[in-house]
Amino acid sequence: MRIVRCRIGGASRYGVLDGETIQLLAGEPYGGIGKTGEVAALAEVALLAPCRPSKIVAVGINYAAHAPEFGLAVPGEPLIFLKPPSAVIGPEEAIVLPAMSDHVEYEGELAVVIGRPTKAVDENEALAAVFGYTCINDVTARDLQKQDVQFTRAKGFDTFAPLGPWIETKLDPTDLELITTVNGERRQAARTSAMVRTVPTLVSFISQVMTLLPGDVIATGTPAGVGRLVPGDRVAVTIAGIGTLSNPVVLHG
Repeated sequence: MRIVRCRIGGASRYGVLDGETIQLLAGEPYGGIGKTGEVAALAEVALLAPCRPSKIVAVGINYAAHAPEFGLAVPGEPLIFLKPPSAVIGPEEAIVLPAMSDHVEYEGELAVVIGRPTKAVDENEALAAVFGYTCINDVTARDLQKQDVQFTRAKGFDTFAPLGPWIETKLDPTDLELITTVNGERRQAARTSAMVRTVPTLVSFISQVMTLLPGDVIATGTPAGVGRLVPGDRVAVTIAGIGTLSNPVVLHG
């Protein structure tokens, strides 16, 4: 099942995508899929980010091949950091390169969307807390990341968390192909089976630290091949079984 969030008549609505038709829901989908009988054509609505997280918990260096790009070793336990919900944008919305940075990069990743309040869950039960999966681009001001002691500024600018295009609820995350392109040129290509730590491991670990709420997102780490974005670029993250998240890149106004 594919869950979308879209703008209709000035309001945001959740729905179930059925081919080219959206079956609209009465509210958020996490407590149950309450269809209203209303429908909308996919071609006639603007897709928004498919969830509204209270927090985005991102994981650093979760593909071994990515570590040498920064001269780092794979950490002994998951390296986590936060991106603010204000960074979230949806499909086709513009990534804005900020005035503070001279070097912004893409990071295509599998995103896990939480479906219920989750605290200190056992790894064997962690997948029961997952609502579904989508694509995320963990956009990063690389020069600021290297300059600052921690990642908040480099990862937290408005528009630095493109998310979408929808949430796929019926998906096995263990071995999915992930491809990131810039202007149609392939820059990242990997499979989620190469992740150092699996989705259940990450959900369990993070839930020992903080309570995860419905709609929260875990960005599971990026593979090798990260690179710079410049104004006029179009960056797309494609994950098998989900779809493609595509965003243009513009310079700050």
